[in-house]
Amino acid sequence: MNGELSGPKIVIATLLLFCRIGACMMIVPGVGNSQIPTQVRVFVAIASTLALAPLLIDQAHVDSLDPIPMTRLIVGELLTGGVIGVLARMFFSALETLAFVTASLLALANPFGVEVEQNQSLPPLATIVTLGATTMIFVANFHWQIVAALVDSYHAIPFGSAFDARRSLVEIGDVLGQSFLVAIRVAAPFFLYSVIVNFAMALINRVTPQIAIFFIAPPFIVAGGVALLYFTIRGQIAEFMAAFSNWLGSG
Repeated sequence: MNGELSGPKIVIATLLLFCRIGACMMIVPGVGNSQIPTQVRVFVAIASTLALAPLLIDQAHVDSLDPIPMTRLIVGELLTGGVIGVLARMFFSALETLAFVTASLLALANPFGVEVEQNQSLPPLATIVTLGATTMIFVANFHWQIVAALVDSYHAIPFGSAFDARRSLVEIGDVLGQSFLVAIRVAAPFFLYSVIVNFAMALINRVTPQIAIFFIAPPFIVAGGVALLYFTIRGQIAEFMAAFSNWLGSG
């Protein structure tokens, strides 16, 4: 620990570390999900800060305790941690969006699905996919990679540096593109299945207009979609989590 930090400066430095780590932990997928009570998320953020403080305290240089410099440091660290959490959250938002579209294509968009996020009702298919990806964060120990990424962020964005809004917008744009490409690859089998099935139904309806095929077909379309989900869900979640892990390691 840096010998120059003593007394109140150690407390202030730990508080500033908590600003970045806590802001990220309140938003990041898994720990930051809205189903987890706010008090629990705050306790996890405090515990993570205290655990990482001996490792990061040397980088938390507090030169002045004046209100204006302290306010600048607090706001900068909060924004930095918040952006890191938002970037990670975008991966799961992209997956959730594509899963919702897929459920609509497969006639599985039940409006009475289980809520994964507060005040948002998802179709059952989107719920299964999103919960599976969220569970894999803890099963595959990706939550430790999130902690490691937070530690590495102090090398990429040094403590006390001014918040770079332009760089943050560029990062958000890059992650949006990357996450939606991954989500499209994950949802591609369902898009292909929907196109083939609907084309076949239209062809049958054209050939035999006496059969009300669009009233007969939905149970078979749903059954086929569920069977496709059964055979592909493991590989899809693995593909998504591999991309998320690569982003954590390189981002």
